[in-house]
Amino acid sequence: MLNQIQRIQRLTATLFLGIASGLPLALTGQAMQAWLTMDGVAIATIGFLALVGVPYTFKFLWAPLMDRFEPPLLGRRRGWLVLTQLVLAASIYYLSTISYVINPVAFAAVALLVAFLSASQDIVIDAYRTDLLPVNERGIGASMSVLGYRIGMILSGGIALIWADQWHSWNRVYAMMAGIMLFAAIFSFVFLPAVKSDIKALNSDPKKELLGFFALVAGVLVGVYLTRLAFVFAGVDLDGANKWMQLAYVLVSLCVALPMGVKAAQSVGFATLTQSLSNYFSQKSAWAFLILIILYKLGDAFAGSLFTPFLLKGMLFTQVEVGIVNKIIGIWLTIIGAFLAGLLMMRLSLFQALMSFGVLQLVSNFGFYALAVLGKGAWGSFTLMPFDLGFVAVATATPIDGLLMSAIALENITSGMGTAAFVALLMSLCSNQFSATHYALLSALAAVGRIYVSPVAGVLSESFGWPNFFLFSVATAVPGIVMLWWMRQSIHQISQKSS
Repeated sequence: MLNQIQRIQRLTATLFLGIASGLPLALTGQAMQAWLTMDGVAIATIGFLALVGVPYTFKFLWAPLMDRFEPPLLGRRRGWLVLTQLVLAASIYYLSTISYVINPVAFAAVALLVAFLSASQDIVIDAYRTDLLPVNERGIGASMSVLGYRIGMILSGGIALIWADQWHSWNRVYAMMAGIMLFAAIFSFVFLPAVKSDIKALNSDPKKELLGFFALVAGVLVGVYLTRLAFVFAGVDLDGANKWMQLAYVLVSLCVALPMGVKAAQSVGFATLTQSLSNYFSQKSAWAFLILIILYKLGDAFAGSLFTPFLLKGMLFTQVEVGIVNKIIGIWLTIIGAFLAGLLMMRLSLFQALMSFGVLQLVSNFGFYALAVLGKGAWGSFTLMPFDLGFVAVATATPIDGLLMSAIALENITSGMGTAAFVALLMSLCSNQFSATHYALLSALAAVGRIYVSPVAGVLSESFGWPNFFLFSVATAVPGIVMLWWMRQSIHQISQKSS
């Protein structure tokens, strides 16, 4: 009986942490895009602001610190979790008090801080879940985590849009999200079960670890500064440059700054980071797998990068309709897709699942193209009657566009299927010795498409129009399929090794 109660407690904790992880994501992503769109901010500018999500792609750089150091009282995992959630709640609330139109620099800076804290929370949650769940519970635990993550995204993505329409205030919506995050910190402090934490097993000098991290940050800042000097020396006025030149500056800065930061960290002695990276890159086809991870969801990332501004500004759907269809119904369809993929993967090999689901992801982008070409009302509509669930309500009958519903359904189901196979690939590539840092590295690279395509997407959509943009998103999915086929033998090998 006691074992059953403990099992329920562990799975409940896993579900809750999934909600806490999914909640902040949209607040620097699609919810923020909706807020900026309704404030009249240009599409290209919204695309560039997606770069505040950069911390999601670099979280493996400070993940070793959260492994190496232990906050007092609550232990290594729960201590970091409560700390990040408290600061995250305060940062989201502060963001709710700022207007991008009035103070764009402060808005972008605080949004960047929210993304950093959210990525840090994800690091701790992934490690806590690994430490908490015994091997025989990790399958059901992963399902509970995905379910919770999607519920969190429904709160900050779908319900947030409905609240914004009802309250006529995105500032109030973000203040509400800050309150939910504060509740999450209190829940973590009071109810989450403790996990074993043997910090002495990490054999490294803590002073060198800290010096190595600060050297990494200094190297990145120097790289950014040198890149800016090079552009200025070449006669480029970055403040007055066109969007393409600004985009080139951002991409070159990243390519220069990151290697400089890692090199600086290695020279000082960031041992945990260095050892974990060395362990990963000792694997066969390590670089090829990194490229595959970036490319596999690239077409999906392009199509979804500015989908909310496309629906609100390009197609003139209401916030309520977008919130219901794209954020609430759509996310539940993603869960259905992931569940369907789980059933199919019991009969398919990892490569077969990745290939078949990847092709379906590519095909789903044609639904967005059809919506852009045929327009609103092309397939008729149906009416959603008013409802009141207590925490969210729609006071008037809302028309739901048939083509919008079909495109969202196709994209979300296939995206859920692709994500399930993709997560299985990431888990197969992790070493048990460095699973937390390896998963942070791989999941960070998986976020590259979601973060870095948005500036390109904003420029492309303004330059060539929405139909051509969605055709381009189909084309960007092709390299991932080709790379997948080329690596089929390596994928068979890692799937057999991990089984």
